[in-house]
Amino acid sequence: MSGPPTAELEQGELVLHGRIMPASNATFLGQIGEVRVVYKPISGERPLWDFPMGTLAGREVAAYVVSRAAGWDVVPPTVMRDGPFGPGMCQLWIDHDTDVDLIALSRRTDHAGLRDMAVFDAVVNNADRKIGHLLPVADGHLYGCDHGVCFAEDYKLRTVLWQWRGKTLPRRSMEALRRLNGQLNDGGLEAELSSLLSADEIAATKIRVETLLKHRVHPFPPADWPAVPWPPV
Repeated sequence: MSGPPTAELEQGELVLHGRIMPASNATFLGQIGEVRVVYKPISGERPLWDFPMGTLAGREVAAYVVSRAAGWDVVPPTVMRDGPFGPGMCQLWIDHDTDVDLIALSRRTDHAGLRDMAVFDAVVNNADRKIGHLLPVADGHLYGCDHGVCFAEDYKLRTVLWQWRGKTLPRRSMEALRRLNGQLNDGGLEAELSSLLSADEIAATKIRVETLLKHRVHPFPPADWPAVPWPPV
């Protein structure tokens, strides 16, 4: 995508413009050079019963790393860096196309980027894919945001994108999964993720990728976990 390299996001001066409300965790709109960014400090994370304290920012960065490695490009450039309220995640702000009906978009079955998002969510075990987390841009590409509750070891997939459940994965998804699987097993990607996720969470991610490659179908909703986030928007 167009925008600054991650090195600029990591090293450029971060100036905050204000807090983004409402948000369950402290979230700020900021500026680095000529671009706007979202900054979420670890110090502003609220405790969750099912995710270790202080790990949400790392999960957001890990989501970008996985999206980039697979070639999906569904997560805007995201880095871990220091800021006015301490270390946290910093992500390129996306000016999404406000003319797009997000509810209608979330129900489509013919949108390749949306299907990529569904496969990505299955890989990262996204527990909170809401309609409002979809960020379509004017050129037709689709990004997603708010990936702090991903990568749990237990199956927690909770999403509004269930329209392909049980359907055979398309060729482009299989190619992306093979690409990701190769990088997860050559050591480099695992090393990059090791500072962001636990060893068990990385191992669980590998298993999810291998399972998708083996069965070649979109996953089904969990039987013991709410399948759709609330509120869904």
